[in-house]
Amino acid sequence: MSHDLDPSLPWLDALHWDADGLIPVITQEAGSGRVLTLAWMNRESLAETVRCRRAVYWSRSRQRLWRKGEESGHVQHVRDIRTDCDGDALLLSVEQEGGIACHTGRESCFFFRVEGEQWAAADPVLKDPKDIYVK
Repeated sequence: MSHDLDPSLPWLDALHWDADGLIPVITQEAGSGRVLTLAWMNRESLAETVRCRRAVYWSRSRQRLWRKGEESGHVQHVRDIRTDCDGDALLLSVEQEGGIACHTGRESCFFFRVEGEQWAAADPVLKDPKDIYVK
C-alpha cells in the first residue's frame, strides 16, 4: 500500500526514504525536458541542493556526496524540484552547463536503445571522457 506525501510534515520528513536513507532522483533538462540521468540523494545532499541550487547527489559507489560537475565542470543549475504523490521519488529540472550530463561524454545517461534484441548506443559522444575528467 502506498503512502501519500503529507505536506504538513517538515519537507525532508515528508519524503519516503528507502532503507539506506536514499531517494531516487530523475534529472531532466529544463529547456528540452530530456531525461539526463537517474541518481540518488540522501537528506544531506537534498538539503545542499536546495540551499545552493546546484545538483548534489549521493554517490553509492563512493559513499559520499557528489556535487555534479565537481570534476568535469558540467554543473547542473537547479530550476525546480518536485516529488511524486507518494513522496518516494524526486524530479529535478536543471540547466545543464556544458551540455554533457553523462560520464561517457554524452548529453544524457539514457543513450542506449533496444535494436532488435540488443542494446545499441543511439546518441553520439560529444566529448571524450579523458578530456572531461582530468585530475
